[in-house]
Amino acid sequence: MSLVLRNLLFTLVMPGAVGVYVPWLILTAGGASPEPVVWPAVVLIGLGAALYLWCLWLFGTLGRGTPGPWDAPRRVVDVGPYGWVRNPMYLSVFLVVTGETLLFLSVPLLVYLGVVALIVQLFVVAYEEPTLTESFGDEYSEYRRRVPRWIPRPPRARAV
Repeated sequence: MSLVLRNLLFTLVMPGAVGVYVPWLILTAGGASPEPVVWPAVVLIGLGAALYLWCLWLFGTLGRGTPGPWDAPRRVVDVGPYGWVRNPMYLSVFLVVTGETLLFLSVPLLVYLGVVALIVQLFVVAYEEPTLTESFGDEYSEYRRRVPRWIPRPPRARAV
């Protein structure tokens, strides 16, 4: 299956579910018709979507893989947003859900965002980082020392 199709399928299933389908189910629970309230929040949703697409592009073009652990990139991607923070793709989904939470002023979506953030943190620490360290060795370990997990900061020079 082509890399483009694999990335499209991953996007529809994972971030699509977490960032679109489940929030919509929460917002429409019990037959509710959500009404947008804080329209500027659409900017956060757009920024999150753009960041996700940028990350997806880098995983495909440089890493030759997808964000899925079952079809991971073949090399460490450490440029673009990955030079600023180790998990920009997760942050992109958080931006989308935060934007949706503000757009609809939804407390249930805020709770959902907190639960998703906790699950992602546990997944990253317990599975993703150990697996990437095992797969990429010193290259990933050096990347972890140089780039923060969650709080973006300007890229640092690589150790020689």
